[in-house]
Amino acid sequence: MALLYSSLSVSTSTNASLPNLPFFRNQPKNLPCRKRIGMYTKFNLCSTPISKPTSEDGFPRRELLLFGLTSSVALFFPSLGSLAEEELKSATMVDEINAYSYTYPVELSSTNFAFKWVESRKPERYSSAAPLSPDARLRIVSERVDFIDNLIISVTIGPPNSIYIKSKDKSTWAAKDVADSVLSDKSALRVTSSQRMAESSVLDTNSSNIDGEPYWYYEYLVRKSPTKIVGESNIYRHYVASTAERDGFLYTINASTLGAQWNTMGPFLQKTVESFRLLPPTEDYVPPYKDPWRFW
Repeated sequence: MALLYSSLSVSTSTNASLPNLPFFRNQPKNLPCRKRIGMYTKFNLCSTPISKPTSEDGFPRRELLLFGLTSSVALFFPSLGSLAEEELKSATMVDEINAYSYTYPVELSSTNFAFKWVESRKPERYSSAAPLSPDARLRIVSERVDFIDNLIISVTIGPPNSIYIKSKDKSTWAAKDVADSVLSDKSALRVTSSQRMAESSVLDTNSSNIDGEPYWYYEYLVRKSPTKIVGESNIYRHYVASTAERDGFLYTINASTLGAQWNTMGPFLQKTVESFRLLPPTEDYVPPYKDPWRFW
């Protein structure tokens, strides 16, 4: 793995098109977020006392932390302005084990605002990666989080779900079917695929052909509350994702933040998802199907 500093813009093929999701369509291209009056904007994430999470809620610990469950939490974010004005610095994450890359924001130099990323899961082979569901089909092969700003960027790998993707010809796959396939396996609960799907609301989907390979984009919400005392409609995470296929497996990047912070942090997550690319395999590449018994 290597971290390489770069500008925010990502080099892509000329045939790559911007995902046509509602969030992507409605945002001015030169503005990463809505203009705000003053230097800081205050977000009250949760004002309800904590209750102890139970196993039936089905949320991993990292999700609970990033839902901002404190008795009274207030986070401050600078007014971000335009990308050109803020001179956003980004870094590139390269996972040679699974052969993909993406860029992520690290600093707004003109406002001295720095993201506080922590690599919570270093890149690892599919066979040893943490499962997202009891059947272990979908697994997290890498993840970085910003606990202070409530951000998650993760990459998962898993086989297509035959309920939603019936053809082996990926050129015929619809973006909505790909999204449903990935989300159906994304749950820590011992429930059916349809029950897992009920936790998520897909807002819109689109696809793009980049360097001859299809990439499917989708935006969705996870509304399930991590505690019993907080209503499901009061707290949720807003996601944007991109999926590509290789060797019979779906490679997906998910980037998310709290719904209340989407207008501020969403544009940066959008850029991260747009930058996701499968890379030509090197000698370090380990296909997901190789040595499924190996867990180290």
